[in-house]
Amino acid sequence: MRAEEYVPGGAVDRSERGAPRLRRKRGESVVRLFRVLAVLVLLAVGVPAAVHSATGPSRASHGRDTLPPLPPLKRQGSPEAVVAEHLAALNACDWNRLMAQYPPSVHFFLPGGMVVIGRQAVGELFLGFCKSRAEGGNLGLIFTPQQTFKVGKTINTQWSAEASFLTEPYLGADAYVTKGGLMYAQVTTFGAPPLPYK
Repeated sequence: MRAEEYVPGGAVDRSERGAPRLRRKRGESVVRLFRVLAVLVLLAVGVPAAVHSATGPSRASHGRDTLPPLPPLKRQGSPEAVVAEHLAALNACDWNRLMAQYPPSVHFFLPGGMVVIGRQAVGELFLGFCKSRAEGGNLGLIFTPQQTFKVGKTINTQWSAEASFLTEPYLGADAYVTKGGLMYAQVTTFGAPPLPYK
């Protein structure tokens, strides 16, 4: 008889020597592979397009787009102030204010297992986000905290987002990991499920 224990997504098979292996139900691997491939395709197509549209030809160099210079870091006085500044900058789509919060080692955890690391890469994401809806961005999307819960210097926030280009309010949550008045990491549900665009 095999010894198994419950883990999300399958069972651990402990009958073999060595490290336990995760057994998956048939079809789960295919679904997970499809999700990973879909996210990779979106990033491969969407991020370069977002950067191109946001930076425009005036910032192109030798046929390639570049980010604007990153602003200096601006520390806030408390974890709550970091999150308040983040949401205010996000609602205004103020790229400089957003990027003034993220240190060089920032980690941005997205749905589907994607992790964006570093100020430059996070800057590219926000360039795409802050474009108009016609350009594929979300300019005009307003986030309103519904509930927050602080654990240490991490602020967990459940929010709703509304805009004229959505069919209904979009609900999600973020965990903002702060240190020294900056945003060192963010875990977000934004994008999963997809936004209800008109």
